[in-house]
Amino acid sequence: MSLEKNERGQNRRSGLRIMGQLIGLVKPLLPMMFIAIFLGGVGYLCAIFLTIFAGYALIHEILVLAGIPILPGTTDYLTALEPKQIFVFLAIMAVLRGVLHYGEQYCNHFIAFKLLAMIRHKVFAALRKLCPAKLEGRDKGNLISIITSDIELLEVFYAHTISPIAIAVVTSVIMVFFIGHCSPVAGVVALAGYIVIGAVIPLYNGRKGAAFGMEFRSAFGDLNSFILDSLRGLDETIQYGGGQKRMQAMDKRSKELGEMQKDLNRLEASQRSVTNQAILLFSFGMLFLMLHYFVNGSVSFEQMLIAVIAMMGSFGPTVALSNLSNNLNQTLASGERVLSLLEESPQIEEVEGRASVEFTGASAAHVDFAYGEEQILKDYSMDIPQGKVIGIHGASGSGKSTFLKLLMRFWDRQKGDISISGRDVREINTMNLRDMESYVTQETYLFHDSIANNIAVGKPGASREEIIEAAKMASIHDFIEALPKGYDTEVGELGDTLSGGERQRIGIARAFLHDAPFILLDEPTSNLDALNEGIILKSLRESCHEKTVVLVSHRKSTMNVADIIYTMDNGRIS
Repeated sequence: MSLEKNERGQNRRSGLRIMGQLIGLVKPLLPMMFIAIFLGGVGYLCAIFLTIFAGYALIHEILVLAGIPILPGTTDYLTALEPKQIFVFLAIMAVLRGVLHYGEQYCNHFIAFKLLAMIRHKVFAALRKLCPAKLEGRDKGNLISIITSDIELLEVFYAHTISPIAIAVVTSVIMVFFIGHCSPVAGVVALAGYIVIGAVIPLYNGRKGAAFGMEFRSAFGDLNSFILDSLRGLDETIQYGGGQKRMQAMDKRSKELGEMQKDLNRLEASQRSVTNQAILLFSFGMLFLMLHYFVNGSVSFEQMLIAVIAMMGSFGPTVALSNLSNNLNQTLASGERVLSLLEESPQIEEVEGRASVEFTGASAAHVDFAYGEEQILKDYSMDIPQGKVIGIHGASGSGKSTFLKLLMRFWDRQKGDISISGRDVREINTMNLRDMESYVTQETYLFHDSIANNIAVGKPGASREEIIEAAKMASIHDFIEALPKGYDTEVGELGDTLSGGERQRIGIARAFLHDAPFILLDEPTSNLDALNEGIILKSLRESCHEKTVVLVSHRKSTMNVADIIYTMDNGRIS
């Protein structure tokens, strides 16, 4: 029988394993967790003993009405207390219950939100290591779902799962001994009840609903992706009249997600029904057992009544534990998705701890590279001398952009050698490599921020003067100055308030601001008209006379600025 797989084809973890790994993240906050468990345990005992003390008061009144003398030592000591004294105990425990419950919840939520912040840092660090090789083509909607809603759902686990489990175990053990003091058999019955309600039912329900939970979280992520695609393609949808079809598809997905939610709700209702029936069964079982012992003279009236009251009033912690499985299916599914992302190994391992390298040129020798089964580069060789502009010309899909990614070490070649300054790029510190290179992609991504801050991505902390100088070199300064807010103009989401050419020039300005000795330009003029192309190429020639530039383009006119031109055809150089 094959093991169940998660969405990336990995073997799925069991619920207990997921919980164990999530609990392992609590280590830095263990003292606070112990405080939460202590406060919660004492708080539940206060709530349980409210009913037990009330039982002692009832016994006191029954004995008084029956004319039976109440003397310390002749019956249970607590029974000999005056009702006023018992009521004082009840008031104290009622107040303590509220205070202790607040303290427990405060500690749990402190732990939860601290851990969520830590997990987010871990997730972003993992994404940084995975990109771009492992994230290229990955479903962005599902990634957003993991970063946002999946991590948020873990708050339920850390704030409402770990301490309730420990509290239920501690209070159940205490109550087993307390009830067992009245009758050993009654203690065994209480233990069985706590195990069935607090462990057997939740584990059975969790196993039954685990697949539903993962299916729901995956479907939720898919819906996020669909909505994200719909928003990004809104102009095309309106232009080609696809709105109705898109709306129907979204409505269908929403209804399917709603049906999954109904399945989870039915499972939750079934769980609660079974739990309530089990509570009634064990409560009446304790009642009939203690009545039997009382009739046979094996226990006193006080022992009979207190054991029954203690049993009926002590299911709170185990019921809370049992109810966890209602939301735990989705929570564990979220935990599985987050843990899988954190454990995913990067395709390109970062390098650190090596001696720094100064750029003195680059080369490629007999390089092979393939995306899966698709061969992109075959026996590819090139020499890139320092201080030259190298042009790579070829049709779309011939491997030009892929070669730049190999120089950036976004991917590793499968065969051959790629070197910078005579050293294999796989042996150069990753940060050192990034500092030596400026890379302008075909599609410049702009953040929803000001133009100045978007250019400053190339050099965090850059002064306004440096930003302006980079913009001038990219021939976009005059355009920016003509805007109402100049460099403080917001570019809008995905830079949709600017044209493709304007976005491209901002990308080039970033590269100039980065001021690296090795500049990689992937189709830098593809979105520019002939006039602006000429301006950019002239700026490249004037501004980069001390730099090494690799200029990739399918336009022959762009190659006019190159000192050396390579023509690429189906992954081969000529």
